[in-house]
Amino acid sequence: MFTFTSTDWAGWLAMYAYPAFRILAMLTSAPIFNNVGMPRHIRLVTGLAITMAIAPVLPPSPAVAPGSFLVVGAIATEMMIGFAIGFTIRLVFVAIDLAGDLIGLQMGLSFAMFYDPQSAGQTTVIAQFLGLIASLIFLALNGHLLVIETVVRSFEWLPAGGVGFPGDAAKIIVRSGGSIFVTGLMLALPAVTTLLITNIALGVLTRAAPQLNLFALGFPITLTVGVVALAACLPMLAGVLQSLYERGFDTVGMFLKIAAGH
Repeated sequence: MFTFTSTDWAGWLAMYAYPAFRILAMLTSAPIFNNVGMPRHIRLVTGLAITMAIAPVLPPSPAVAPGSFLVVGAIATEMMIGFAIGFTIRLVFVAIDLAGDLIGLQMGLSFAMFYDPQSAGQTTVIAQFLGLIASLIFLALNGHLLVIETVVRSFEWLPAGGVGFPGDAAKIIVRSGGSIFVTGLMLALPAVTTLLITNIALGVLTRAAPQLNLFALGFPITLTVGVVALAACLPMLAGVLQSLYERGFDTVGMFLKIAAGH
């Protein structure tokens, strides 16, 4: 008959449970992995498989008694670290969605909205289109594999089982959230500027010839100009998104470095 002591439970908890909480939290917030099209049990199995694969080579974790209150703090810390890693990368996709909403608004497509199950809300057609392009480029660049590598390497900086991390590390995530609007505006700036010039020209034309029906004439023109401007920007989108993804991973590295006290 097998008997397990508290020391055995503490060792298994430090070896498998703590890494599993960090990895599963990352899978619930990271792009691609948190897609509603991925069943939850598949996400759970993926997280447990990654944990079982990397647990034997992880740095040793401090053994905490299973009945101690420190276990709750350690689990909460692991979940916050995993969520922060995935959420930071997800912020890049939020900026892309914002750029699509701005372009769609200037094109007159603000009323052409569909239900997006990913965000559980209404989004414009342009935002969904750019979101799909961004996801495909992310997969083409092996971004999903880089996310897994990042969370695995995070155990080198922050061994599993620690309780809490400096508040300065959380400020890095907050600053990244504040840059969403700047990044989204910069992504949408070429198309928005083109559409703004078009609307100004339509306003001057309407002023010079009041008999023209602005609503019947303006919508097809702005829609056509917007599509042309968007098509002209698409060839350069891959390089821009790659730099944004690199910036997101750099932010994660900075977060881990500050959280580790370096």
